Amino acid sequence: MIRLGLTLWLWLAIAIVVVVNDTIGDTVIVERLSPMAVEWYKALVPLPYVVMMAVIHARRTKGPQWFEAALMAAILWPTTTVVADYFYEHLTFGQEAIGFVDRFAFWWGAPYPLLVIGLCVAPLIAGRAMRTRP
Repeated sequence: MIRLGLTLWLWLAIAIVVVVNDTIGDTVIVERLSPMAVEWYKALVPLPYVVMMAVIHARRTKGPQWFEAALMAAILWPTTTVVADYFYEHLTFGQEAIGFVDRFAFWWGAPYPLLVIGLCVAPLIAGRAMRTRP
């Protein structure tokens, strides 16, 4: 069963965790670690929480339309979380869009794409694992 409200509430929880984690990384952790280590912290710490939200989503949407529900979350969560993260960076540090896009530069070792990929893949994997046969 597709539950848009559930998907939006779980996304809001993910977005809050990502923004709070970025705030902690940019204020407290940055004083103790190198900038690259902070980027890894900001990308990897939210991933277990994303998996937990994906499992909650999969348990609540299992049934004959599990794939549609998982696909909706897999499209909604990464795009809107990236937008929320951009607004955090823009409002806090005045960072422009081109500076934010540098976070996706995986060729120099930027870990941010791992978070985006996790946001996209986690609902699909969890939905597949929790699906029920018709």
